[in-house]
Amino acid sequence: MTHVFLFRAVNVGGTAKLPMAELRALATELGATEVRTYIASGNLIAAPPGDPVAFAVQLETEVEARFGFRREVIVRDAAALRAAQDAHPFVIVDPSHSYLVPLTAAPVDPTAAADVPSGDDEWALVGSDLHVRYAHGAGRAELDLARLMRALGVVGTARNLRTVDALLNLLG
Repeated sequence: MTHVFLFRAVNVGGTAKLPMAELRALATELGATEVRTYIASGNLIAAPPGDPVAFAVQLETEVEARFGFRREVIVRDAAALRAAQDAHPFVIVDPSHSYLVPLTAAPVDPTAAADVPSGDDEWALVGSDLHVRYAHGAGRAELDLARLMRALGVVGTARNLRTVDALLNLLG
């Protein structure tokens, strides 16, 4: 079964360079089939050779060995990604202002982030996914997403809903 493997913080701001052609080659070398990537921000679509979570860990390890940095890889199948998209609790005025942030796990204490200022931006937890709506776009965010995730004690990687739609189309 095909899954999406979301790499956290690659090819952003000049750090953690991960060429998508090399990522596709690596995934294929590790035994994955139906390997594709979407844009240069660490979105790998593939059918892993066995357990998807174990494959994600293997990707983390191999990327660190070959490229010199470690980044978390969060895996979702099409049903989980679709359910997360459908659970988005905010009005979608512009899909590029609404984000899904798949997390490595559900936060143990979501109330720990209650004092993180968000201004006009909104956020909500739904299981192991964080949903964010930036009132004026991510480029003019009042919510500090990194601070929010530190307060929640989890790691995640954000994708706007346009990207989530594209990934769902690629997953079939």
